[in-house]
Amino acid sequence: MSLLPRTADEFSSAEYWERFFKRRGEKAFEWYGDYNKLCGVLHKYIKVQDKVLVVGCGNSELSEQMYDVGYKHLTNIDISETVVTHMNQRNAERRPGLTFQQVDATQTPYEDGSYQATLDKGTLDAMASEEEGALARNMLTEVARVLSVGGRYVCVTLAQESVIKLAVEHFVQLGWAVRLHCLQEENGNEEDSFALPVFVLVCTKFRQPMPMPILEMCVGEDGAPARLTQVAELLKAVRERQAYSVLKKKLRTGTDATLNHALTLCHAKTGLPRYTLTVQDCPPGAKVPRPNQFAIFIVPQGSETAWLYSSSEGRKQLAASANFRRLVIVAMHRNQEYTDMQAVQLELSPMVMDLAPPGMPTNQQVPFLSVGGDLGWREEVSRGVSELSGEYCVENVRGEDGELYRRLVFLSNAALVQSESRLVCANATSSHKKKSKKKAKPTAAPPKSSASLSVDSGFLCCAHHEVMVAGLTMLGVGTPQNKDVPVSVFLVGLGGGGLPQFLRDFVPNVTVEVVELDPAVLEVAKQWFGFRPDDRLTVTLGDGLERICALEKEGGRLFDVIMFDVDNKDNTVGMSCPPAAFVETTILQKVSSLLTPR
Repeated sequence: MSLLPRTADEFSSAEYWERFFKRRGEKAFEWYGDYNKLCGVLHKYIKVQDKVLVVGCGNSELSEQMYDVGYKHLTNIDISETVVTHMNQRNAERRPGLTFQQVDATQTPYEDGSYQATLDKGTLDAMASEEEGALARNMLTEVARVLSVGGRYVCVTLAQESVIKLAVEHFVQLGWAVRLHCLQEENGNEEDSFALPVFVLVCTKFRQPMPMPILEMCVGEDGAPARLTQVAELLKAVRERQAYSVLKKKLRTGTDATLNHALTLCHAKTGLPRYTLTVQDCPPGAKVPRPNQFAIFIVPQGSETAWLYSSSEGRKQLAASANFRRLVIVAMHRNQEYTDMQAVQLELSPMVMDLAPPGMPTNQQVPFLSVGGDLGWREEVSRGVSELSGEYCVENVRGEDGELYRRLVFLSNAALVQSESRLVCANATSSHKKKSKKKAKPTAAPPKSSASLSVDSGFLCCAHHEVMVAGLTMLGVGTPQNKDVPVSVFLVGLGGGGLPQFLRDFVPNVTVEVVELDPAVLEVAKQWFGFRPDDRLTVTLGDGLERICALEKEGGRLFDVIMFDVDNKDNTVGMSCPPAAFVETTILQKVSSLLTPR
C-alpha cells in the first residue's frame, strides 16, 4: 500500500500526517485494526462511563464506533488540523457529543487526573522514532499526568522492540502494572496486511508505586496472563509471537521445499519446550494426490536424533514417502509427559491450520501420521551439569527395533547422541556381540523400573565403533599366529565407555589407555553405563592433544592402535568429529611417531 510510511522517521512528523490525511480523504484509515478486532480488549479495560482521552485519533472510525455503543465521554486529539476539521464536520450532526481537538499529545491543556483512560492506536509507534524516543517519553509523561488513580493507558501497537521497551520501562519506573495482549490475527492472504501481530499494552496507575514490577503477557483478548519478572522476558515473549506471525504469513502465502521452517511450542504454565515442529514441503512438480494437501507426522520419543527426522535430507525423504504437499514433523521434548497419541493430537489440533499450505480449505481434516500409531517411550534417569560441556541428561529409550537403549545427550546439542548402549534385563546375558540388522517388533511396554536393566557390554551401538574394532584385523588380531601377541590401544574420548570396554573384554591380550577431557563424562560412564576400569583399561583425565604431545616428547612408549572418538562441540565448523585440531599435520606427525611399525 503506497500510503504506508516509507521510513519510521516520517511517523512522528506533523507534515507527514497532514500530507497523509489530505491524500487519504474520506476513507478511514484503520491503523492496526478496526473496532471489530479491538472491541473485546477495549471493553475489558475501558468502562462505558469512563472519561477517555484518545491521543492521535486520526480519521479512524474507532471513536465513532465506541461512541455509538455507549462511550459518550471521549475527547479526541490529533496533531493534524486537516483531520480534526474533517472529523468534527463528519460527526457534527450524528454525534454532537464527540469532540475532536487539535492538540499536541506531549503538551495537553487538561488537568491532572482528569481522565480514567487514555487510548492510543499507533501514536506511540509514530512518536518513538523521533529524537531517540524523547517525544514518546514526553507523551507518556503527559498520559501519566492526566490519568487518575486506577486509570489505564491502553495502547494499540506493533510492539517494535525499541518502542515497547521504552513504554514498559517508563511505566515500570513509575510503579504501574503492565500487561500486554497479543491479539490473534485472522488468517488471510491480503498482500497489504501486516505480517506482524497487533499488541495491546495496558498500563494501570496505582496510588502508591508498586515495589516490584508487575509484568504480564496474554495471548488473545481473554488469554490467561503469564507473570514475568523482568522487562527482558516480556520483550523475548513479544519477539517469539512476532516470529511466529511472520512464519505463519510465509507458510500461508507459498511453499518451498528447500526450506525447513522450525517452530518450538512451549508449555503455557512452565514455559518449557514441549514440541518442535518442522515444516517440509514437497518440491514443485511432485505428483501429490489432490486430497493429500497437509499432514502431521509424530516422531516417536527417542527417535528425534535419527537421520530421517533430524537431517534436512532425511525430512525430505520422509515427506516424499508420505506424499503430502506439506508435512509437519513433530518431535516431543525431554522431561515432558505425553499420555497417548489422541492426547497429542488434541493438544496440537488448535494450531495445525496456522501451518497449512496456501489454498487449503479451513474445514479439511488434517491426518496425524506416526510409526505404528505409537508415541515411543523415553525415561530420563539422570540430569546434571558439566563445567566443560554444560547440561546433560541420561535417558532410556525404546528404539524402533523394539530394543531398549541408554543414551548420554548434551542439551547444548540435543540432536546428537553422545553415547549409547543397549540395555538388557539384569538377569539376562548378551546373545550376540554385534548389532543385529533385523528389526524386531516393538515391545509391548517398557520395564516398570530402570533398576531392572543393565548395560549390554557386548553390544556396539555405533556403526563407527564397529568399523574401528573391525580395523584391528589389520594387526592380525584373532589369527592363530597372533594368539599371544599383546595389543596396545590409545583412545582419545571415553563417552559412555562402550568402545574401550568392548576392546578390553573381547580383544585378546589388549591393554587400553583412555584420555578423557571431562570429569563429568567419566562419572556418568561409571554410574550409568557400567564402565569399570582395571589394570588392562585405564583412564587419564586431561586434554587428548596435550597427552599426545607429552607422550611424543617423553619417547619410549608406542601403541599398535591410536583411536580418536571425540566430537566437535562447535557445530558452526561443519565437521562433527573430530575437532579440526586433531587432524592438523603437526598432530598427525606426532601420532605417526607414537605408532609401532605394524
